[in-house]
Amino acid sequence: MILYRTRDGLILEHESHFFSVPEKSIDDLVLFDNLHDHLAHIAHSGAKTNSIAADKLLPPIGSQEVWAAGVTYLRSRAARIAESKDAGGGDFYDRVYSAERPELFFKSLPHKVVGPGSPVGIRSDATWSVPEPELALLINPKGRIVGYTAGNDMSSRDIEGQNPLYLPQAKVYNRSCALGPGILIAQEPLSPDTRIELTVERTRGVAFTGATTLSQMKRRPEELADYLYRDQTFPFGAFLLTGTGVVPPDSFTLQHADNIRVAIDGIGTLVNPVG
Repeated sequence: MILYRTRDGLILEHESHFFSVPEKSIDDLVLFDNLHDHLAHIAHSGAKTNSIAADKLLPPIGSQEVWAAGVTYLRSRAARIAESKDAGGGDFYDRVYSAERPELFFKSLPHKVVGPGSPVGIRSDATWSVPEPELALLINPKGRIVGYTAGNDMSSRDIEGQNPLYLPQAKVYNRSCALGPGILIAQEPLSPDTRIELTVERTRGVAFTGATTLSQMKRRPEELADYLYRDQTFPFGAFLLTGTGVVPPDSFTLQHADNIRVAIDGIGTLVNPVG
């Protein structure tokens, strides 16, 4: 089941049919002890509605904060070390990858998150900007993962590479986070074979494409969620980006008018232009 937030309210897709969800917001839904069963009941007894027009989609978020995990893939570790060669070699990223405690950082407030079709931003003071395609977890207030969506954790690699303490500036700015198109509501964890694919389209064709699978992620989603919720309270739950295993080459940087596509098996494709 896929849950969408639209200009006409919340819509549920199940077996190619669409249903109106009576709750007004995702905030209301994450408070259910068994969200999957609640939505399954709507899919079996609720009123059907029309399919969703692309221009009606909104970012699938309510009042949730968005957090992110870093260096969870070996490929990300290698990229962080390389970009930080002028800041002492980046061996701190090697230590983060090997440590018991994951790297977690704040990414975005809801009003700065963009949804399908809306432009993501690149910093005006950055020279090396990349998209980071990631699986995003929807975690309820009790710390249980109840859904999954596609995320784009936009990053200014030159700023982060100058000094690891510049991470908030490299990661947190207007339109630096995209989520969507909808939330896969599932009771079971995603398969390790789940594929995450990034494609960047440019005027003359495809500027970059790459893919990975969840099997390449060192840490389990449940582990990341557990660390996030230690000594923290999220009254309406939280979203957690789980890190990227797809990194463009050092010669690549995003350009205005590029089109970024993040596709995840079972969830769909998040498409955003660069504005």
